[in-house]
Amino acid sequence: MSEQRLPFWKWIDIPPVWLLGFALLAWAQGRWWPLGLSLANPVTDLLAGVLIGGGILLMLLAFSEFRKQRTTVVPHRTPSRLIQSGIFSRTRNPIYLGDALVLAGLVLRLDAVASLVLVVLFVWVIERRFIIPEENRLRRTFHADFARYERKVRRWV
Repeated sequence: MSEQRLPFWKWIDIPPVWLLGFALLAWAQGRWWPLGLSLANPVTDLLAGVLIGGGILLMLLAFSEFRKQRTTVVPHRTPSRLIQSGIFSRTRNPIYLGDALVLAGLVLRLDAVASLVLVVLFVWVIERRFIIPEENRLRRTFHADFARYERKVRRWV
């Protein structure tokens, strides 16, 4: 099968779908099973906004670099270039980090305190499902360049 044609399940097996699923779980927990826990106050709302806004900003910065480098942003494809500029000089995974920040902000905004554990679970799933396979493709494609990049820039922050 050509790399240009991905199976349908690979098109829905993408981080935004996982993020949506985890956000829906947090919403359900906050709405139907609050467990008497609450962090609702103006400071928490501000923190939620900062996390969501910061996550979106990280994603936009990353998408901008993908566009400049003219390479794929699709997780199941092999990129044509190893991006090391812009936000990628600070974190190897700014989009995934942004996703995690957005989820943490949504959990706080929804006052779904028990769902804070979902942020950790989300990071674990994203790392196992996407980051490790992506890094393996980058290693095979860019060899020493990726090895140097990996030593220089951390996976998350």
